[in-house]
Amino acid sequence: MDTSALTRNGRVRAERAARGSVTKGAAKAGFAARGVIYLLVGLLALQIAFGDSGHEADRRGALAEIAEKPFGSVLLWALGVGLVGMALWRLSEAVFGGVGEDGRSAKKRLAALGRCVFYAFVAYSVLAFAAGSGDGGGSSDEQSRDVTARVLELSGGRWIVGAAGVGIAVAGLWIGARAVMRKYHKHLRLGEMSPRVRRLVDVTGVGGGAARGLVFAAAGVFAVRAAVEYEPDQAKGFDDTLRSFAGTPAGPGLLVAVAAGLVLFGLFSFAMARWRKV
Repeated sequence: MDTSALTRNGRVRAERAARGSVTKGAAKAGFAARGVIYLLVGLLALQIAFGDSGHEADRRGALAEIAEKPFGSVLLWALGVGLVGMALWRLSEAVFGGVGEDGRSAKKRLAALGRCVFYAFVAYSVLAFAAGSGDGGGSSDEQSRDVTARVLELSGGRWIVGAAGVGIAVAGLWIGARAVMRKYHKHLRLGEMSPRVRRLVDVTGVGGGAARGLVFAAAGVFAVRAAVEYEPDQAKGFDDTLRSFAGTPAGPGLLVAVAAGLVLFGLFSFAMARWRKV
């Protein structure tokens, strides 16, 4: 018996399954779930910009907002399942490679694995919140301060926090730059879009990606500041980072623009659910 042929055939069948309709459905559900969360975070940030500061503009705030609505529990479970689907799709990319010429490269596989771990954590926090045994991952601001405080206590902690902050800031600039340059085009089935739909998708992709990148870049700068000043309270999560935009010389107008951009990113995620190559 040719065991190598059997192994090869098994690998081929597994790869086909990983690229099948179930995996595609999981990816679509994941993008849709991400879209709902960013849409709500953006809307909560808009409320803050216009004077309603009683809500947290982060994942926990979005989940709490959903929980208050009719059938909120059902929606929370659906979001959690969708995010599990996203994690599984990213896992399949890490194992079998993604679409595109460089989809099987070690760099792409490693990035997919990192995204898998991230979405697995987010899915767990959402499902725990839906089950009533969690707080949606906790406040992003409290998490940032607590983690920063622990790391600063380590030997070389200031360098670790500083390096992490620089990494987050650079990642934010990279996210924003790729959005502005429309790098997401290579991941979309553009031929299935009408010219009008393509223009609308570009508005959401560029505006949403730029806003998302700006938030990450700002959060990275605050982490660097926490390291330089040896002050954990200088680190900010998603909510505090958004609120900080209102304190700039541009005033609340900048927060409105960033919040609107996050709403656009939520809509862009829905477009990815529809036209993303999987």
